[in-house]
Amino acid sequence: MLGKAFLRTAFASALVLATAAGLQAQEKHKVFLSMSYIGNDWQAEAANMVKAMAAHPSMADKIDLQIQVAGPNAQRQIQQINAMVQAGAKAIVVYPISPTALNQVVKNACDKGVKIFAYDAEITEPCAYNVTIDQEEAGRKTAEWLAEKLGGKGNIVLITGVPGTSVDTLRTKAAKEVFAKHPDIKIVAEAVGMWSQAVARTELSKILATHNWDSIDGLWMQVGCYTANAMQLEAGRKPDQLLPCAGEGSNGGRVQMLPADTEVEGASSPYAPMNAPRISYASPPYSGALALKLAVQALEGKEIPKKTTLPLPLVTNETIKLCKVGTWQEMKEGCNAFQPSIVANPGWFASIFSEETPEVGLNAALVGQPEE
Repeated sequence: MLGKAFLRTAFASALVLATAAGLQAQEKHKVFLSMSYIGNDWQAEAANMVKAMAAHPSMADKIDLQIQVAGPNAQRQIQQINAMVQAGAKAIVVYPISPTALNQVVKNACDKGVKIFAYDAEITEPCAYNVTIDQEEAGRKTAEWLAEKLGGKGNIVLITGVPGTSVDTLRTKAAKEVFAKHPDIKIVAEAVGMWSQAVARTELSKILATHNWDSIDGLWMQVGCYTANAMQLEAGRKPDQLLPCAGEGSNGGRVQMLPADTEVEGASSPYAPMNAPRISYASPPYSGALALKLAVQALEGKEIPKKTTLPLPLVTNETIKLCKVGTWQEMKEGCNAFQPSIVANPGWFASIFSEETPEVGLNAALVGQPEE
């Protein structure tokens, strides 16, 4: 009899422990990452930083992160968000393919208590939270730099981003408003670059079939300055003949901005210092990681503003600074370009530092691993 009583007690204890473990597991918030277009370096890097934030010890016990990719298809993203809500999502971090197309599905999600946080691109539905730079400021300041560099006159080429996104629409609109103030600046060609170095090369090649480098005075490119410089070198231009380019914060473009005599580990042309005339800006890839962090804080009851506007990283030839190793402290002290020996991909974006996201740094952006 004693043995049976012992077994019953042991079984009951095991059941209590199993139930407690189950309840503890249920305490994790189910969070989804909804990505739209992923065919460029920025999107991959931003996703890495979201994954790293989710894996950080401060988050790992709080959330269960699942990732879905819709592609540049608003209807598919709507269907996926609906499915996420039905699957029990408590929060959805989203890169929206359109500022308005998702509004109804987002409102439906909000009505069910789901927190919706958009990063980089915006959602206009009032219940959504948005984490982004001032995209109009990015377009305006880079266009003003180029107009000043050209002395208010010359032929320019525009390479834009992913059509339909608030990012592309706002940047391009603001830039064109600046150029319209300078009647002697002519936009001689414009193409959609999809924020991709490879697409930028393809589109520039098409433009150069009817133009040539000598007939172009400047470039405004949401992504592609690194590639444009490489193409000019391939065409026989010298580094001191490179056209001024207002564009993205890719590491390759940043390294090209460094003085030509800068000692850089792993550099080889065109991924090398050449004092290329540039202004480099970026939507920081950490925006998704910050959106996730804020979403979890909102789930925990913290009051979060509906709009979080991030500082706009702007780097010129006068402010470019090489990171020796890429530590958190170095980035905090202002370095903004990385050794090619550390970052092999020239299309990788270098603006990864924020004091608001100490959980994610260089390894997060490269391989999705959080800071220790």
